[in-house]
Amino acid sequence: MQLRIDPDRVAGARRLAATIVDPVEAFIETHSTVAVERAALRLLGMNGAAEDGVPHANRFVDDLPSEVLAQGAVRALGALVAETGHSPATLAERGLLPSSIACGAVPEAAARAVLKPYVEEALNRIDARRAERAAFLARLPQLPPPLLYVIVASGDIYEDRTAAVAAAEAGAQIIAVIRSTGQSLLDFVPEGATTEGFGGTYATQANFAIMREALDTVSERLGRYVMLTNYASGLCMPEIAALAALERLDMLLNDSMYGILFRDINMKRTFVDQHFSRMLNARSGIVINTGEDNYLTTADAVEQAPAVLASQFINEEFAHRAGLPDAQIGLGDAYEIDPDLEDGFLYAVAQAQLARQLFPDAPLKYMPPTKHMTGDIFKGHLIDALFNLTSVMTKQTIHLCGMPTEAIHTPFLGDRALSLENARYVMTTARHFGDEIELRPDGIVERRAQEVLRGSHELLERVAKRGLMASIETGFFADVRRSPDGGRGFDGVFERDARYWNPFEDALSP
Repeated sequence: MQLRIDPDRVAGARRLAATIVDPVEAFIETHSTVAVERAALRLLGMNGAAEDGVPHANRFVDDLPSEVLAQGAVRALGALVAETGHSPATLAERGLLPSSIACGAVPEAAARAVLKPYVEEALNRIDARRAERAAFLARLPQLPPPLLYVIVASGDIYEDRTAAVAAAEAGAQIIAVIRSTGQSLLDFVPEGATTEGFGGTYATQANFAIMREALDTVSERLGRYVMLTNYASGLCMPEIAALAALERLDMLLNDSMYGILFRDINMKRTFVDQHFSRMLNARSGIVINTGEDNYLTTADAVEQAPAVLASQFINEEFAHRAGLPDAQIGLGDAYEIDPDLEDGFLYAVAQAQLARQLFPDAPLKYMPPTKHMTGDIFKGHLIDALFNLTSVMTKQTIHLCGMPTEAIHTPFLGDRALSLENARYVMTTARHFGDEIELRPDGIVERRAQEVLRGSHELLERVAKRGLMASIETGFFADVRRSPDGGRGFDGVFERDARYWNPFEDALSP
């Protein structure tokens, strides 16, 4: 099944995406954020928190005067390590901060040299975790895509662990642990195993380790590797990416614009943070999931289809600039067309197949219908079946299973089992359906795909002319308007000094 689409328009869309991203990348190159600095400190061993719950990385960065922070928190850490002879982890444990010791006279070369083994140790650990994943997949290969992805979200990591194992036993191939409501707005990463999240469970290093161990155990029993997903978004995006790399997560929700549009996080902060996060993801082999599906929950899915595609092109370009290969760029879409729309299924097929052809090597992530679910579980189960059919016939890669009880309650174990059974049935019985059919030239599906591509190209032209930040301010995406200097976290963005140093940026830059 192939769409006939204009290759020149596709190439033009990618050129426009590059033009759009260029000035943002120029901004990224001259700025950093407190979250990027904290991520670097964590990679060097400054994890954990003090007795009052304040993470050591936060305390260290907050202690730095602005003129010192502008040179990079790692540079200050190197001076402190050289002056005291302590490791970064020991400094954290003892609560030693730059202001507590006179270390300003330490030569820059000495500060850099003393941290070199710690930098190498961090990179080697990330590489080792990536090698572990590759070994698991070689020995316990996944079933064919679409990979069935389900969510656990109890608020208690131990309950989530039980639910995740049950879902894997029922056929899930990817487990996503939803974060507690509001965590994306916290400017610190909570510490330890948590049991009191609301609407989800806190993303912490301890929780990552607990879930990773549980899924590795069930993977061995089932004879197939079960993947783990969490969220590298919000004000701590780079730190969560660092912790995910250290604990061998397999996927992270990591979008270049999601936090701006849907969490009112400052756009300058987000653009800088996503770049460093994605460099870490590239090194660790983590597949990112972008968030274009969210556009369709705030605006009409038919009208917003060109914006979804335009965002996919922009997300792809940002990802490439951070060194992510296509195989790690899980661009998002969703089956959110009004079920009462005549030929809505054909429109959904057109959108999904268009994405598949435009991004042939990307592990596309397809999201289920939620916006128009009413609580009628029988109709919902049927809509999910058509979503499943669209996914398998257009060869989507990551498939978030829809729940028959969507719009009623957080799914029970039985709800997940029914959802997985539905998906397995449809995807088995229609596995090669897309290979057996041809689309009618200039038929409904093909005309719709061409219309979406044309609309996306026109939107990218407008964005390129105005600039991405100004376009977001104007409401070009999802009908949401944000100010370049507004939103949460803007005070955590700073311009780099000429002597700025972050050894991980040097090591990870493509």
